[in-house]
Amino acid sequence: MDTTPFEYSPIIDRPPLHWPGGARVAFYLGVNVEHYLVDQPSTSIFAGTTHLSPDPLNYGWRDYGPRVGIWRLIKTLDRLGLQASVLLNSDVAQRYPRIIEAGRERDWTWLAHGKNNSTLQAGMTVEQERAYLTEVVDTIEQHTGRRPRGWMGPALTETFRTPELLAELGLGYVLDWTNDDQPYPLTVPGLLSVPYSVELNDIGLFLGKSLSGPEFVRVVKDQFDQLYADSADSGRVMALALHPFVINQPFRHRYLEEALEYIVNHAGVWLTTSDEIAEHYRSVS
Repeated sequence: MDTTPFEYSPIIDRPPLHWPGGARVAFYLGVNVEHYLVDQPSTSIFAGTTHLSPDPLNYGWRDYGPRVGIWRLIKTLDRLGLQASVLLNSDVAQRYPRIIEAGRERDWTWLAHGKNNSTLQAGMTVEQERAYLTEVVDTIEQHTGRRPRGWMGPALTETFRTPELLAELGLGYVLDWTNDDQPYPLTVPGLLSVPYSVELNDIGLFLGKSLSGPEFVRVVKDQFDQLYADSADSGRVMALALHPFVINQPFRHRYLEEALEYIVNHAGVWLTTSDEIAEHYRSVS
């Protein structure tokens, strides 16, 4: 099925996009708050034990996120006045209620991010996926008190029917198609794509490319500076994708703070959430 849920649209042919307050770059943090099944392989730091069940080495490394890393991140976000756009596995709502409590206190934006990060939709029938997505969205709404407006699939995965099924559930945008610096409409009526990044992402940068902390800061600054230059005539979106079990390890955390301070203290930046970006785009397009 050589069919994408969007049409080709070169950015140079679009009308100018203007952000609130005359900002040039809309910046949001995509914070992945996830649960991994203990008896299945997933994102790993050491391949030599991924065939084991359980796999204490890799599972324990991932489990650092909800136990310790997220709380280190929260202190930084509180200090800098940043609100998280949380990519939430629905299993987190049931297993780590303390995180949900902290997020509700801070009015975080909640996006549906599947049931857990060990379960993908690939191979599901339409009815299986409809039931799966309904359970995910309803569970998040029940525990957070807010129905999610956005979606990002575990490992950015979808089926060909996912956009339609998400629209049926009332969701308004997805992050899975990381092919633009601006929001744009999908072919499913009422559904948008909002920019996210597989490259400006701590897993890819630290695990895939083995970057050091100072190199991470340089990459974030370079990304921002280029988008800021590009936005002279039309606004851009910058998403920074974070996983607390990666970026909030003690030896990396200070570099996240350095990178965020550069953006927060820069003129012409709208510090916002993915929900607000989608809402504003709808209002002006």
